[in-house]
Amino acid sequence: MLKIVKVIIQIGLLFCMYFIGTWIQQAFSLFIPGSVIGLVLMFILLSTGILRAQWIESGARFMMNHLVLFFIPATVGLLNYYHLFAGKGIFLVIITMVSTFIVMVASGLISESFAKRKDLNNE
Repeated sequence: MLKIVKVIIQIGLLFCMYFIGTWIQQAFSLFIPGSVIGLVLMFILLSTGILRAQWIESGARFMMNHLVLFFIPATVGLLNYYHLFAGKGIFLVIITMVSTFIVMVASGLISESFAKRKDLNNE
């Protein structure tokens, strides 16, 4: 029971960062989405040590494990715009495959770069 409460509190902290980012975006009429501002704030807090990773680790892991469920509303929302996608199936498949390949290559190169940098620092 204590573990569930801990996860709920950690998810609440993550949502607070999102809401703070959204508030900043609306208060200053910025063109950057509030979720991105919240993500940058979270990065700054984690980098400076003000917020420790242990304080949000279980909640973030829970959300990552259930990430697929967060895409259901977006997918259902696409059905409202079916007329925009009708007849363009092959283009969507090609775009999806190319963009997935680009993301995989970029992620691999960045991960390799970080791994090499970590190895050099440990030696």
